[in-house]
Amino acid sequence: MSEMSAEKFAQRVFDLGLLDHTQIEAVWSELGTRNVSSEAFRNQLLRKELLTNWQIERILSGERQGYMYGKYKVLYNIGTGTFARVYRAVNVDDGKVMAVKVLRRRFRDDPAQMDQFMREGKMGADLRHPNIVSIYKVDIHRDAPYMVMDFVEGRNLRDFVNVRKSFDPITATKLIIDIASGLAYAAEKGITHRDLKMSNVLVTSTGRAKLVDFGLAAARGNTDDEIVDSPNARAIDYAALERGTGVRKDDPRSDIYFAGCIYYNMLTGKPPLTETRDRMQRLNVTRFHQVPPIQEVLPELPHFVAQMVSKAMSLNPDERYQTPAAMLAELKSTMERLKGGAEARDEGTYAKQADVKDVLEGTSHTIMIVESNMQLQDELRERLKKRGYRVLITNSPMRALERFDQDESVADCILFSAPDIGVEALEAFNRFGIDEHTRNIPAILLADERQGYVFRDAKLADHRVILKMPLKVRLLRAMLKKLLTPVKS
Repeated sequence: MSEMSAEKFAQRVFDLGLLDHTQIEAVWSELGTRNVSSEAFRNQLLRKELLTNWQIERILSGERQGYMYGKYKVLYNIGTGTFARVYRAVNVDDGKVMAVKVLRRRFRDDPAQMDQFMREGKMGADLRHPNIVSIYKVDIHRDAPYMVMDFVEGRNLRDFVNVRKSFDPITATKLIIDIASGLAYAAEKGITHRDLKMSNVLVTSTGRAKLVDFGLAAARGNTDDEIVDSPNARAIDYAALERGTGVRKDDPRSDIYFAGCIYYNMLTGKPPLTETRDRMQRLNVTRFHQVPPIQEVLPELPHFVAQMVSKAMSLNPDERYQTPAAMLAELKSTMERLKGGAEARDEGTYAKQADVKDVLEGTSHTIMIVESNMQLQDELRERLKKRGYRVLITNSPMRALERFDQDESVADCILFSAPDIGVEALEAFNRFGIDEHTRNIPAILLADERQGYVFRDAKLADHRVILKMPLKVRLLRAMLKKLLTPVKS
């Protein structure tokens, strides 16, 4: 096949609507003659940034479609997925650069895919948040259905991690805060993501994370079985997790689990779940049981960060953060601690640093603390460990009871904190006082004075007490001394 002449190439550019006569004539004028090679003409177009290499290669290969979507001229491809391609494009009216997502040709005759594409676009048009890529237009034309979105100058998080390998805790926490913020906003509108993974998080050139592709959230008609049986299932990991943990489709805690996976991956540089394309392996719930604890992979990680990752990725949905908003709040506190805010916040809640000497000098006693607030966990742990106590921490009242079911000598005293855990802490405290193997073990229940039901319904005894929050260190010291000192006969 002979090379296309310069004049024929110019005519093709005009016919495709990529340039008008005035622009083309200006190029001829700058060249000074039409007796030039096609390559020289193309190079001039590239130098003047009138065409891109992507456009030129397509013209030379004989492609006659896919250059324009409405008033958006495609500049080049920026991403290719199973279902769609994404292009960088420019609005020919105002010159604004946008991203155009186009359903791939082989799915355009599938009514279900066309319907999902349309619903994805319409749903996305309702989401306006700094951490979500906005969708502005959806055109369901049979020949070329497309949607117009914000163009993000940057790369996806998967590519970012492949280059950087891993992030320091502050950088990783900053990005996961962005992700949780986007999820929390969507959750307020009743929308879950359903396909949260590294490649669906874009990182801008300024370091902000933005969620993209809420496509599976739009597929509200699909059951988990339908998703699993689909030959092109995208949410198969969600379906496997939810089948294995007994929760319904669209449970927001599934997004939280996979946000935890992203946090884990950013910190360690390693994906927590074994990566495979094999459908049966992906459906096998043992994948989720084989995740190495992040403390083992990254022992130098601050323990309060490791606890956040572990909580988000708990296989028991009730032990995860229950909403993206709850996770976001904890993440913000974690960021403050990472930046050194914890040292400036010691007055009030438990005691000034100068009062640490007043905490009960511990012996060899073990205290189990049931507390979901990471800051309070850490403050209690540090105060008690400095005075000789061994401290066990859990955020789940049920998990604490299970530990005593397995070994009633696991701790000498248990402290349930109700301000954040609420009625579950109260119920566990009362059950602890009833069960035969734990009813004689000292127990403390912390409660906010506004929690009237806790003070009313708590089953108390000489060795089972309730303390008001905010907690004073001296009061805790005195109570531990009282509860753990053997009674003289």
